[in-house]
Amino acid sequence: MEPPSPLVLRDARSFAFFHVVFARFFRRHMGALRLPHWGMPPETGRRPLIVLANHPSWWDGVAFMLLPARLFPSRHVFIPMEAAAMGKYGFMRRLGVFGIEPGARGAVAFLRTAKAVLEAPRAMLWMNAPGRFQDVRERPVAIAPGVTRLPEMAPDALVLPLALDYVFWTERRPEMLAAFGEPIEARELLALDREAREERIRAALTATMDRLAEEAFTRDPGRFTVLVSGAEGMGGFYDLWRRFVALLRGRRFDPRHARRAESG
Repeated sequence: MEPPSPLVLRDARSFAFFHVVFARFFRRHMGALRLPHWGMPPETGRRPLIVLANHPSWWDGVAFMLLPARLFPSRHVFIPMEAAAMGKYGFMRRLGVFGIEPGARGAVAFLRTAKAVLEAPRAMLWMNAPGRFQDVRERPVAIAPGVTRLPEMAPDALVLPLALDYVFWTERRPEMLAAFGEPIEARELLALDREAREERIRAALTATMDRLAEEAFTRDPGRFTVLVSGAEGMGGFYDLWRRFVALLRGRRFDPRHARRAESG
């Protein structure tokens, strides 16, 4: 029996509720979600949209909840996930996440679902292109089987590479960095054979990852737009004492370890 379509299972109210949950979780554990000024997504109109990201961390799932809601608020995101993992996060079916079974039959089912998503108004497909966890420094960047078939499902689609990275700068909590690269027309990919398509996608994603790594290396928050702000400082009794001392001295309390200019 065919599982229900994610287009049917997705519930806007559930997505809105869990988006708040994910955002609060992020703010407790992360410093900020930052995009370099060049890394904002282009205007995509109503075109089918395929976002292909690298896969460095468990936090990618949180990024997939926060980025679409803030950058594509009029669209509905759908995300494939390994079917075995879906058993642990069943609630995600209500958020547009759907399971992928291993093997040839699973690949066929994935492409069928992807085609239905990309044909639906306002829907967009986000996925981790490697299909497995892969360190941001590992080269070549892996491209999972089936990714090169996606342009065939939606010839009018726009393919957006998305680089994700997680770094420690001057604060206790890590920074989540994200950047969109130059879009690729699906028809451009269709003009290539599948091996060449894979190399084209890999090159675009690698270039975006490398450029984001260069931005991360500067450790300069001013080069980024802050999309979500997280917790700052040490927290607990130590920051409570620092706040009290600042109040006694008539100063504004800044919980950060290093003073810096913020953008966004």
